[in-house]
Amino acid sequence: MKLTTNFSLSEMLISGAAYRCKYYEQFAPSENVIQNLKELCENVLQPLRDELNLPIHVSSGYRCKRVNDKIGGAKTSQHVKGQAADIQIAGMTTIDICKKIIEINIDFDQMIEEYGSWVHISFNGRNNRKKILQKAKGTGYRTYDPFK
Repeated sequence: MKLTTNFSLSEMLISGAAYRCKYYEQFAPSENVIQNLKELCENVLQPLRDELNLPIHVSSGYRCKRVNDKIGGAKTSQHVKGQAADIQIAGMTTIDICKKIIEINIDFDQMIEEYGSWVHISFNGRNNRKKILQKAKGTGYRTYDPFK
């Protein structure tokens, strides 16, 4: 199922942990989760893809509760609602990705530059906070700093 021109539902559900642990509910999300993933793709991921004309790799999209618990995700993770994705773009640093999202004024709820390895980006409909944080290597597990 296509969510947008360049993003499919199946890529937003990929989970190695779900496959390994046989958490098959990962691959059968509710209609509400699918709608949230569609909004995330329509309002954040596809506009970024269109602006850059570069593929966006989603390393983590939706996570069912058991997958989120298994990998140590936050109890309030927006991934569980289908409102968040962790992304990477070949040839761009995570800092560059964050700066581009800010520059082209994409609406988002929360953006976290994490460890210099990926960018967590979320969309929460009309309630977006535009909260920008940074997670540096060597800091506490859930210690975040303002984005610099």
